[in-house]
Amino acid sequence: MRRELGFAGFVRENMPALLRTAYLLTGNGQQAEELVQDTLVRLYPKWARVEAADVPLAYVRRSIANAHINQMRRSGRRELAFEQVPERSDPHDALGQLADRDQIWAGLRLLSARQRAALVLRFFEDLSDEQTAAALGCRVGTVRSLVSRGLGTLREQMTEAHRHD
Repeated sequence: MRRELGFAGFVRENMPALLRTAYLLTGNGQQAEELVQDTLVRLYPKWARVEAADVPLAYVRRSIANAHINQMRRSGRRELAFEQVPERSDPHDALGQLADRDQIWAGLRLLSARQRAALVLRFFEDLSDEQTAAALGCRVGTVRSLVSRGLGTLREQMTEAHRHD
């Protein structure tokens, strides 16, 4: 009974943040929901271990990121599509913001699953290098390398897109 209350309370309180993380990793609402649900189903039997973690939310985020990376490895799929990223947009231009968001997603899809996870956790979830390393189960230097390479790939794609204009 106690485990169910702790689990249910955690899910109720943290579902928006978990869905946001999963969406940033997958770029798709349905896939994000499935990723979060699958991860929570896998974690429920060992919920006591999750609650015993220093930061249970970080533990679950790490599980979501790892599950996504594993799915990408298994499927061997990678969508490749990238359009020009504009210099600046009018903050009140809703259509421009949607176009920018689509281009960012397209760029993120070019990255490996680990690079994408590092960028999402580091910049979209605003975790520190140390927190990102803990979430991904790697060293801080690895996070910095993943972020650097991921940003480099995005820069190359933007430069290439500008050449074609």
